[in-house]
Amino acid sequence: MGKTIAQKIFDNHLIDSPFPNTYVLKLDRVFCHEITTPVAINDLVDRGKDKVFDCTKIKAVIDHVSPAKDSKTATQEKILREWAKRNNIKDFFDIGANGVCHAIFPEKGYVRPGYTVIMGDSHTCTHGAFGAFAAGVGTTDLEVGILKGVCSFRNPKTIKFVLNGKLKDGVYAKDVILFIIKTIGVNGATNCVIEFTGPVVDSFDMESRMTLCNMAVEAGATSGICYPDKTTVEYLWDFIKDEYKTKEDAISDYSKWISDKDAEYENIYELDLSNLEPLVTFGYKPDQVKTVAEMEGTHVDQVYIGSCTNGRISDLRIAAQVLKGKHIADGVRGIVSPATPKIFRQAMEEGILSIFMDAGFCVTNPTCGACLGMSNGVIADGEVCASTTNRNFNGRMGKGGMVHLMSPATAAATAIKGSICNSFLYK
Repeated sequence: MGKTIAQKIFDNHLIDSPFPNTYVLKLDRVFCHEITTPVAINDLVDRGKDKVFDCTKIKAVIDHVSPAKDSKTATQEKILREWAKRNNIKDFFDIGANGVCHAIFPEKGYVRPGYTVIMGDSHTCTHGAFGAFAAGVGTTDLEVGILKGVCSFRNPKTIKFVLNGKLKDGVYAKDVILFIIKTIGVNGATNCVIEFTGPVVDSFDMESRMTLCNMAVEAGATSGICYPDKTTVEYLWDFIKDEYKTKEDAISDYSKWISDKDAEYENIYELDLSNLEPLVTFGYKPDQVKTVAEMEGTHVDQVYIGSCTNGRISDLRIAAQVLKGKHIADGVRGIVSPATPKIFRQAMEEGILSIFMDAGFCVTNPTCGACLGMSNGVIADGEVCASTTNRNFNGRMGKGGMVHLMSPATAAATAIKGSICNSFLYK
């Protein structure tokens, strides 16, 4: 019987299986940020175990509330900052150099095909776009990962999505993942890996694949994963060019992290996305999804463009294309947060930030703050936000607020009209 990518990665990293269906894996990367990691740090300090398994494999960033909004968040940042210094963690991105974790870490080339990656953050599954097994974990697992460089997981059951057809103009990866979540529900992939394959995925750039994998957790998945290919190698080439003579050599090597043709799956979904329309969430669950056309006319108070889902340069370019020469509707607040300093600078040099500002948007520094209702875009009770983020839970962006998830194109068009609508890019 053949094996899936996840099974191959598990086999390659297996250290022990102490109980049935329990696999202890060696870790290639442990990512950290200032919200969840300080709890683990404090416990390790209290236990007299203030050390790390390998300071070169741990990467840390301050991103969720950046800069700190109050004494509590400032203290959390201080704990992470001092811990990184004590343990010689060189890849630590403090205020000014920091970006959204699931954008800056791939940008720095820290994720490779076949890697195992953990972080105390549910959207760690983003990094599966590179053909890695990447999962969000709780505090205890994070502590063990920091200290020992290992983590335990259940058997990696896999659900396979074969995405066929060709997307219409104005339909994007965000629409695809919303459709998938709608199809299987928020618990449809619980304790499973979602494997994204097919012509649609093959055509996606790495940023689109990261968007796809980012929201796998919203369907309950432990991880999302894509096959590594030429696109993966092109993205990583500056970081791996000393390891391979040619790009073809890298592609050939990474092909070992592709599922076998006779691999066994929990379920296989074959979907033709040729007629897929732009989508948007309603209600308070990410599987509550309708077409934008069905939600047209829904009033919004705020439009937010950014996050680990859709704050990359391609996202900003698309939104700017819609916004250029136009202005957001009266009574609507527009906020854009480029996901990393590199993206911010690139958007500035390309004139994208000027387009946003001319349209009436507020441009913020890279941060996750708005997405989880902590800073830089919190909404009030009864307000409605059109957002390119990943969660629409009740109170997610502010107590009593409503969040509608959508693509950057739809968000930009909605900002102009003041109510949910399709962009002119959709044809």
